[in-house]
This record gives sequence, structure tokens and C-alpha cells, in this order.
Amino acid sequence: MTKRAVLCLLAACGSSAPTASTTPLAPPAPPPPDRSVIIVVWDGLRPDSVTAEDTPTLVRLRDRGVEFTDNHSTYPTFTMMNAASFATGAFSDATGFYGNVLWQRTAKGNDSAGKPVDYQQPVFSEDYAVLDALKAPNKELLTGTLFAAAQAAGMATAAIGKSGAAYLQDTGRGGVVLDEKTVWPLEFARQLQAAGVALPPTAVNMYPDGQLALGPDNGNPVAFQPVKKLADGVSTDADDEGGSPYKAAGDFLTTAYLEHVLPDKQPRLSVVWLRDPDTVQHQFGIGTRNWHDAMRANDAVLGKLLAKLDALGRADKTDIIIVSDHGHSNVSGPQELFPLRSASGELDPRGHSVSGMVRIADLLSRRGFTVYDGLGCTFIPTAMGIRKDGKAVYEPKSAPDDKTCGKQGQKYQIGQHKVPDGALAHALVVAVNGGSDYIYVPDHDAALVAKAVGFLESRGEVGAIFVDDRYGALPGTLPLSAIHARNLEGKNPDIIMSYDYDADAVVDGTPGTEMAGVLNGNGYRGMHGSFSPRDVHNTLFAAGPDFRAGFKDALPTGNVDVAPTIARILGLPLPHAQGRPLLEALNGGAPVTDYQVAAKVQPSPPATGLTIHLPTDPDGKDVAPKLTTYSFELHTKQLSYGGTTYTYYDYAKATRR
Repeated sequence: MTKRAVLCLLAACGSSAPTASTTPLAPPAPPPPDRSVIIVVWDGLRPDSVTAEDTPTLVRLRDRGVEFTDNHSTYPTFTMMNAASFATGAFSDATGFYGNVLWQRTAKGNDSAGKPVDYQQPVFSEDYAVLDALKAPNKELLTGTLFAAAQAAGMATAAIGKSGAAYLQDTGRGGVVLDEKTVWPLEFARQLQAAGVALPPTAVNMYPDGQLALGPDNGNPVAFQPVKKLADGVSTDADDEGGSPYKAAGDFLTTAYLEHVLPDKQPRLSVVWLRDPDTVQHQFGIGTRNWHDAMRANDAVLGKLLAKLDALGRADKTDIIIVSDHGHSNVSGPQELFPLRSASGELDPRGHSVSGMVRIADLLSRRGFTVYDGLGCTFIPTAMGIRKDGKAVYEPKSAPDDKTCGKQGQKYQIGQHKVPDGALAHALVVAVNGGSDYIYVPDHDAALVAKAVGFLESRGEVGAIFVDDRYGALPGTLPLSAIHARNLEGKNPDIIMSYDYDADAVVDGTPGTEMAGVLNGNGYRGMHGSFSPRDVHNTLFAAGPDFRAGFKDALPTGNVDVAPTIARILGLPLPHAQGRPLLEALNGGAPVTDYQVAAKVQPSPPATGLTIHLPTDPDGKDVAPKLTTYSFELHTKQLSYGGTTYTYYDYAKATRR
């Protein structure tokens, strides 16, 4: 029996696995020899953010092609998790990849800047050198990729844009790569230099023995502009009107693609990954002035791409897919506990959030757990919470010596929780990711897992909880296999927990808020990664010679379907994909009536006898009276076609009664 078949039996769902009555799809007609596909990823783009005011070019493309009205991000809804799904058409149970932040202490190596990485700690994977180090002991993607299939068929490929996410599409380096930290191959780097194009400064570290050198006037074409902060020196100013600090770097990368890659390399398959609006949403929040600027800048980039295809005579030969890796939410705790405030601190129902960031390792440590998260001291005075009475949830402290935080006098609210060397018995390691966090239990102590789960269920900040199947049916949880997250190579965390959210709460005029882990120790105003429908339901549009015109596809679709659809268009094999080719959206494809869709709700068994602690006090002194039970529901849709059933994950919401 194959590993994939075993996995489906463990999941007890059969999702994405053919049944005995499967009718094989007819092979596609060979594509025209000049057919090409360009995937443009608008990182973090919510479907409801697409408007005629901010994104008129995108609206026109959407309306002339296919709008997928029920698309789904891969959960946990992180960039690198979904980059892996775009690369392979598969979930993490098959890919074995769990970015953005993961813990793999057997890895060794430097980052893209040439600095040693401490892999004893959880690491952020949006870096080509980190990805290379992670795959050294174990392949970071355990299944075949779309780019590898295209290259095996003799097709030129290009991966352009955001660091890590673009590179993950082609970690085999079989095509052209240009991201914020590197350029590959060496010949291409030198061609760009000969054309007067500057290079990302860290690109030289990819090549040994000084094979690549930067010119004296190279500068840093991918540098981000400074982010305006409030008086505390840490919190971003949500009222700032300076525009996106990231658009210049994005414009440099896309211009290089349009002027030197598209006409000269003529790739049949390209991924162009735009960092915005995601990073602006993180820093300033959705609905802010700088967010609007980022949306307009992305739309201008799309306009340049379409104009270039016209100029090259390629418009009628190129399919364009616009997709986001995930949705996004504004960070906030419950507003009845943490009311909105103006930038100057006064209560203001039209103001900004002053809460929402959670350091779960600190909460676990206060309850007596031995726990590490790899972070040093954190100082996030606004986002860690200002209560209704104006008092901070965490009062600032000053480090008495250079051992507390690495610098005497440094302000902090929570101290270091670095992972020590050596064996870790009866300990937890948290990989802080944002809207969901990963918890590893190095010795797989079942009693410790059960105890930790019980604590998480008691904290009001925590939403849905999934645990490795090896621990059995714990009250209040569902198994990782229920969400395609249990990897048979053992690369998955022991616990994946979503933070709680309110899909309807409004901040900066935008519905949808969530609590979140302190990713990289930052006090973000926007986040994703949770199981909120605002994070899960992301954007997917497609237009071009192979797609139907003016069609709204209301069937459930997902990011895992993008690679199988492109493979179908280009006539490529992708046998390990768990997604489906979106035949109903293709010219001459399957009629919508051939599909059956059923909604399904999977409840967790309840956890009872709890004391529910509110996020207003990290020591657990504030409790919710009369609430003693925790459970959650996992909402999915199951689509059946040709004897195969595919599962799409809508949301998971916790309830405390």
C-alpha cells in the first residue's frame, strides 16, 4: 500500500484519493508549442479588496476571464505552506513542508546574508539559503513539482519576486530565478549586469569563490523603505500616508522580468510573486492609507505586464492566473475587552486595534510548562494589549543586565525563551507563525501533549486545536489527518493551533480580526494563518486562451488545484498532486452539472470541566464566569467528480460554553 493510501485511511475521509469507481480523465490535447502560463501571486489579497477604485486593471481581467468565487487557501494559511501547494498541487501531509516558521534542528548552514543560522531555534524559511539548508538532511518537498515537470519537458521557467516563496517553486534551480535575495544561474546574473541591471546584494553568497561580484554602483535595488513608528519606537503608525515601503523593490523585480526575462528567456511557465499587499497589511493593517497605495501599485504592475504581452504579440498565447496565497485579517482581541483607540491613545470606535498579539510560550511558562519558542525578549507595547481601563496587559520592564535581553537597559515585556542545546525531555518547542502556531514535543510525551492541550483549551486566545494522530482522540481536538497535515515521514508538529478570531469585527473599515502569535517578535497590525474564513477564502482569477470568458466558477476550488490545472494546460504529468484540474473553467471542459458538492461539519469531542481564562491577564486571574466547556467545528465542502472526492476546508471555529 502506498504512503498516500495509508494517509487516507488514517484520515478516514478518502479526500483526494480515487475510489474504485474512478474514471480516468481523458488525456488533454497537446498544447500549442507557443502556449505559456504566468502565475501572478498577490500575496495576502482578499477577494473583497478587489475594487474598481484601487484595482481597475485586475477588475477588468477578472471580468473577462474566470472568477473562482469559492477558492480556499491551504491551512495553516501561511505564505510558505501555500507556496508549497502552488509548487506541487499537494498539502503538507504529502509535501512534508510546514513553513513559514518551522523547527528542524538537524539542519546546518548560513542565511542568504552569509550569517550562521542557529537551527536549534525555530527558523523563518523565507530565504533561499535557509531553504537549501533545510533540504540538505531531508528534502523540503517530498513530492514532485510543477516546475520540475515543465523543465523535464524542455520548457523554460522563471520564478520571480518575494524571497523564499518564489524560490520554493524551483529549488532544483532548473530555470531562471530572481527574488529579493538571489539570482540564478550565474550566466543570467551576468547578463543582467551587462544590461545595467543591479542585483540583490546577497546574491553573491550563492556563488563560491567570488564567481559573482557586484559593481561599485550596484546599491540595493530591493531595499525596503523605513516604516514610520509611533512614539514608543516600536508600534507602526496606522495613520501614515507615506505609501507602501515595499513597492519600489517589487517594481524593480517585475521590471527585470518584463524587460529581460519575458522577452529574452521566453519562459513557458512563470511565477511572479508580489510581496504586497501582504507586508503592508502586516505593518499597517487592511483599510489604511498605505494599504490602498500598495493595492494601486500592484495594479500598475499588472497593467505593465499586460501591455508587455501585447507588445510582444503574446497576449493571445498566454494564460494569466492571479492568485493569493491566503486572505488576511486585522489583528485585534475582543473589542469589548480591548476597545479601539486613536493613534494618540484615546478611545475611538473608528480607531485602531491595541491588542491581539499573543506569546503562547509565555502563557505556558507561567502555568509551569518547560517551553521554548526561540525568541529573545519581546517589547510590543501596543499590540500586546491595552485594556478598557487604559492599563497594559504586560507592563514594560527594563533589562537589569546584558544576560536578560542581550543588552542592559533594553525595554521588554516578556523575556527570552531560547531552545537550549541537548536533549529536551518533557518540554515543548513553539514555532511562532502568526494566526496559528506549531508546537513540537521532542520526546512525544503523550501525557505532556494532553496537559498542554488542556491548557490551550482554557485560554480564550486559542481557537481550533489539531494534534498528531499518534495521541489518539483527545477531548476538544481533531487529528492532523483531518486537515491533510499529518506527514508519514514525521515532519509535522505535534500540535497545530489556530488563534481565535471574529470574522465580522471591524477595524479600519474592514471586517475580520484575529489574535496571533508574535511572529518574529513583531507587533503586527495585520495577520493571517488562522482558520478564519477571512484567511482561508482567498483570491483566484484566470484569463487567457484556455479559460472560459466571463465565467463565475461557484464550485469549491483551492490553491492545491492551481498546479494540476496548469499541468493540464501545458500537457505535463503531475502524478502526486492532491488537487484537481479545474476542468469546468477551461474551454471545452467539464460542465458544472457533472460535479456534486456536499457541505460537512466535523465537531471535536467537547472538553469539559475547564476554567476559561480571558486574554486580559497572562496569569489567568481574569476568568469567564460559567464557561466550562471547549469544542470546535471544522467546516468543509466535499466535491465529487469522476469517482474522486476532494475536500476543501472552509473554516474552524471554537466555542466555549
